[in-house]
Amino acid sequence: MNGLHLIADLYRCQCSEELLIDRQTLEALCVSECASVGLTPLGSYFYQFTHDDGQKAGVTGTVVLAESHLAIHTWPETSNVTLDIYVCNFSRDNGELARQLFRSLLETLSPIETVDHQVVRGKILEAA
Repeated sequence: MNGLHLIADLYRCQCSEELLIDRQTLEALCVSECASVGLTPLGSYFYQFTHDDGQKAGVTGTVVLAESHLAIHTWPETSNVTLDIYVCNFSRDNGELARQLFRSLLETLSPIETVDHQVVRGKILEAA
């Protein structure tokens, strides 16, 4: 097994508030962006949080990919987002597709500050 895991905390995002508080809008963006870079969405699940008065609050969601997953969580009160993109590289190197997806989502979410990490997971064993 071998894969690339991109993890980011996005602070003070300057995107449309709708992306941070509307489940359908965020889900459509994430699924569309995954497909547009060449990854394979298999399904998605996004959950809409609400305040006690019924108003929309944050969103949490996952896009399951043939290559692995994207997970995203929003805090509209502070305009913050956490982003997690993991791709497996067993039959081909999907690392650049993950990086393209990461860059595209950062461009759309437009954070003022980003703290991110890139983790290479596992290793490919040599054929005996």
